[in-house]
Order: sequence, then structure tokens, then C-alpha cells
Amino acid sequence: MTRPARILIWTFATLATLLAILVVVIATFDWNRVKPLLNEKVSEALHRPFAINGNLAVHWRTEPEEGGWRAFVPWPHFSAEDLTLGNPDWLKEPRMVALERVDFRLAPLPLIVQRISIPRIDLVKPSASLTRLADGRANWVFDFGPKDENEVPSKWELDIGAIGFDQGNVSFDDQTLKTSMKVQVDPLGKPIPFSDIVGKARAEKAGNAQAYAFGFKAQGRYKGLAVAGTGKIGGLLALQDASQPFPLQADVRIGDTRVALAGTLTDPRNLGALDLRLKLSGSSLGNLYPLTGVTLPDTPPYATDGHLTANLHAAGGAQFRYEGFNGKIGDSDIHGDLAFVASQPRPKLSGNLVSNQLLFKDLAPLIGADSNSEQKARGGASKQPAGKVLPVEEFRTERWRAMDADVTFAGKRIVHSEKLPFNDLSAHVILEDGLLRLEPLRFGVAGGNLDSNIRLDGRSAPLEGRARLTVRGFKLKQLFPGFAPMQTSFGELNGDADISGRGNSVAALLGTSNGDLRLLINDGAISRSLMEIAGLNVGNYVVGKLFGDEDVKINCAAADVGIKNGLATTRLFVFDTENAIIYINGTANFASEQLDLKITPESKGLRLFSLRSPLYVRGPFAKPSAGVQAVPLALRGAGMVALGVVAGPAAGLLALIAPSSGDEPNQCTPLLQQMRAGKAPAAAGKGH
Repeated sequence: MTRPARILIWTFATLATLLAILVVVIATFDWNRVKPLLNEKVSEALHRPFAINGNLAVHWRTEPEEGGWRAFVPWPHFSAEDLTLGNPDWLKEPRMVALERVDFRLAPLPLIVQRISIPRIDLVKPSASLTRLADGRANWVFDFGPKDENEVPSKWELDIGAIGFDQGNVSFDDQTLKTSMKVQVDPLGKPIPFSDIVGKARAEKAGNAQAYAFGFKAQGRYKGLAVAGTGKIGGLLALQDASQPFPLQADVRIGDTRVALAGTLTDPRNLGALDLRLKLSGSSLGNLYPLTGVTLPDTPPYATDGHLTANLHAAGGAQFRYEGFNGKIGDSDIHGDLAFVASQPRPKLSGNLVSNQLLFKDLAPLIGADSNSEQKARGGASKQPAGKVLPVEEFRTERWRAMDADVTFAGKRIVHSEKLPFNDLSAHVILEDGLLRLEPLRFGVAGGNLDSNIRLDGRSAPLEGRARLTVRGFKLKQLFPGFAPMQTSFGELNGDADISGRGNSVAALLGTSNGDLRLLINDGAISRSLMEIAGLNVGNYVVGKLFGDEDVKINCAAADVGIKNGLATTRLFVFDTENAIIYINGTANFASEQLDLKITPESKGLRLFSLRSPLYVRGPFAKPSAGVQAVPLALRGAGMVALGVVAGPAAGLLALIAPSSGDEPNQCTPLLQQMRAGKAPAAAGKGH
């Protein structure tokens, strides 16, 4: 044997001997001797007391499950008992974390490349108390002292593959969120297969999801709301293997909101992705705002069931998708897809919603037009005052700037009542930095359309609003299907409105409003029974005084109303009937909700007309009163104060007359043409 060969053999032998001695020393060394030094150094680094109070040991074992040559390499297994970590000195409670035991194994070879690789760490009976004070200080944030600018970052890396759970308790007290929770985790005794909870099809799609191994109970308060819930989780949380899903199941009540979910979390180290079946229910969608930060309208009670997926580390911000959900809002069905992106400068909600059968009453909370009992049921703070008709519940404009939105909604069939046939609804809701637009908001009504564009600017205080409405082709026989004389009518209702105002409720907006309203009806009929169908008691009285119990043909009804500072004033309001022309003059004050109208009839030709004095309608919107004025009727034409005054409004109303589709000409045409020409319309229309 040559000299170099002998040197090489002795070198390897020496290294092997030293390694063997090192292994023997490590295996037989009493590691409890280093506990005082270890406790001191960790406490010094964390600036809070740390202690291993029990036994500290290291055992070397092979890991056959590693496979290949690594199965024959011994791995050090560390075990430490009775560990405690204290709180910072600004908390009265001394202890933050306690563990009965910690077990983990360390991969030796990665140490060569300065990587501490711990494939698995098991926490036995952990307990933790997490606290954040009102000033923002949190005990889970560690103070490592001032950082030296010249300090070179450590080249060592820590890599934990998975965390194994055990029975434990966690308390959470966050004064900034007004939240206090206690969670208890216990073994299930017997693992529950993932498919038993989510179904076989979902389990196959999820891949190799582990079984549920632990159950938990949670109780406390979140943002001041009572919380109680139960659930199940897996027993091993894979931090490195993003392909290994971690099973979740929970059924939690927060206030009056119930959240039920079942599915998986993958890549938990980065909160990478959620894939859950999610059920939500509660008294109002608006109550989800404190829980989620998503601005939704106030609604009747709701329940939805859909598929929630999330990518919490998407490039443009965390993304959530609630897809293929079905549910109910009030008595209306709801279906669709929604997406929420936590983008900057504001998160955004987008999607498409459909209701196959939408009850009109379920739309009332959107404008605060539901009853006090309904508001109370969904947790609303506002109450409609007695005697007030216009909704006073304020829009929550402070929430409008919390996010943006672009959502379309279609109500394929609207159910109101047989007396008022709404057909369908479509809306495009756009919310951008506090500016809410409905462009368009469209209703199908009685064979025609109500098209509107609504703009509510929540960036100003108070809110600024504008509504432009167009009514075209409402068929009178469909508008009043319960009124037999109208069923042979070919008449229609058409109109336009452009109204703007300032205020944070419908009542305030109308109480400060400015704008114009024009309305035209041709070829209709009127009677006391029609007023009963429409629910207009005062109208019933007025019609009875004018025409008795007879059904009276309306050749034309035309209205042109100007609105200034909430006061609506008639520029032209006239009914041309078979027997008389009825003029209505006066005001409707939206600010005070008071009516003050004068109704003046004029008999046609030699026909007898019993009423010899004008009528009045006065008082609050909620309960106006009607009667006969003491002043007798003057000469013919007294209803027209000055013909020149109505010439302009008459010309504007002519533009609402749609081209006639039948043999009969539109009977509003001659009435309005005579008014525009400055002539008294005593002979206008049929029956003269």
C-alpha cells in the first residue's frame, strides 16, 4: 500500500471515528444541562420569558417512509416538555403560550447548506392567549430590538413542512376589533372521511384531502356581535406542500348571520387558496358589512348556497369568487355569480344576478320603504315616523366609499299584485368612489316600459341625487285589470320626469327637489270603483262628487308639474271627460308632505252637471281630506286662469303623444292643440 493511500484511509477512519463519537455524545448527552442557557438566550432574543420546564431530549431514528438512501440515514428527534412563553411586560397576564410537549425531527443533510429543515412538528396540548390593546400593541408581535444597519442578514433558513395538532385552547382578545373569542380544539376520537362531509364528487375533485381529525368550539364576540360555532379540521397542516388540501368545516352564528362552510384550504403558509361550499343566511344582506367589509343593500331575510373559491395572493389583490349560488331574499329567488377583488385603491365587487320571480315588496328596503316592523326585524336603526309617507331611512353613504361595484341584475318576473302588473326588471349598478349609478334601471309595466337613470353622489354631504325617468306605452287595460270598463280601451299612459335634490333619504331628496314632471293618458275611464281598486279613498270621494256612481269615459288626462325646492306646482293638470273638463290647480309640498289642490269642473255644452262649486283636497299625504269649497263656480272657463299660461305646457305635452296604432286618433291631440293655440277646450274630445 502506498503512503498516499494509507494517509487517505487514516483520514477517513479518523473522520468516521469522530462522527461516531459525536453521534454517541449527542445520543447520550444529558440535554437538560443546556436548558438554563437555552432558556436565557431565547428569552433575551424575544424580550420576554421563555422556559423549557420539563425534560429535553434528542433521539436518533431512521425514517423508512422517506424512501431511498435517506431511509437509512438516522434523523435526530427532539422532544421538549412543559414549555412556556411569557407576555411582554405591558400585559398583566404573565403567560402567552403553554405546551405540554413539542416533538419534531430535524433533517441533518440540509444543515450543510445552512437550511434548518423540520419536516413535521407536533404540538401536544397547546394553549395560547392572544391579546391586542386599543393602542395597537399585540402580544404576538415580537420585539427583536433595534436593527443594526450594518448587520448582515442571516444565511440560515427555517423550513417547517407540516404542523400536527392536538387538544388545545386558544383565547383571542382584540380591543381594536371589539372582539373576544375562546376556541377549544379536541380530538374527534375517530377520524371522519372528507367525503362524509362534502360528498363523494367534491372529495374526488379535492384530491388527497385528509380526514377530519379534530373538532372545535368557538364562543365570544366579534365586533360587538355574539359569536357561537362548531366545526372540524384536519390533523396535519401542510405548510410547504401546496397540493395537499387541509379540510375545514364550520357552522358559526355571528349576530343574526349564519355561516356554514365545508371544503379545503391549500397552501396555508401563504393563505393561498380556499375551496368551500358556503351557505350564508341572516336578516339582511346589509348586516354583512361589519363582518366582511363588502357594501351590500339592506334586504329582507336571505339565504344563499354556493361555491366559494379564493386566491388570497393574486397579483392584483386577494380574489374571492362566489359562483353558481342559489338562494332567496325575502320571498324572491336569487341566483348568480359574484367576484370580489381586494384591489387598490378600493376593493371591487362585480357579477351578474338573476331572479326568476321577484316580489316587489322585497325591493322596498332598498329605499327604506319597508315597514317599521320589517326594519326592526333586519336590525335597522331608523324608524318611519307615524304619519310620514316618504321613506326617511338614510342611505349609508359612508359605506359607499369602502368599495367599488359593477353588478347587473335581472328580475325576469315581478310579482306585486294583480292590481298593478309589473313584468320584469333589469338594472346595472355601478359604484365608484362613493358615486352610485343605476344606468339603467328598467321596469316592464303593463305592456310598456319605465326606463330610468339614477345618480346618487355619496361623496358630497348631504348626498346629491338625480333621477331621469321615461314612461312609455303603459296599457291602461293592463294597468287596471280589475276595472271592466277599461278592458275595451286602447289607451296608454306616457310620461317624463327629471328630478334632482339633496339629502340622505328619499324624503330628504324629494323635500329639496327641483325638476319637471309630465304625464299623459288617453282613452280611459274613471269611476269610484276604479279609485277603490287603486286604493285612493280621497279620489273615491272626488269622483263620487263629480260623477256619482257612473263609469265615465276619459278622452284625455294631461299633467305638467314643476318642482322647486320640494314644492310641486301644477302648470297644467286637466281631465277631459264625456261630461266635463276637470281642472286641478295647486301644490304638493314634499318637505312637509302637505297637499293643497283645487278641483274645478266645467260642464260641456247643454249637458247637466250637478256640481256648482269647486272641490278641494288638503292635508298630509298620509291622510288628506277632501270637500266642497264654499265659493260657487264662476263663468265658463274659470278653471283657466289665463289661457296663455298653459300654452307652453300644452305644447310640451304634445311631444308625449305616441303615433296612433289604430283607426282612432289620439284624443289628447285636439285638447292640447287648442290649449297651445290659446283657445278654451270646452268642445275638445268626444262627447261634445
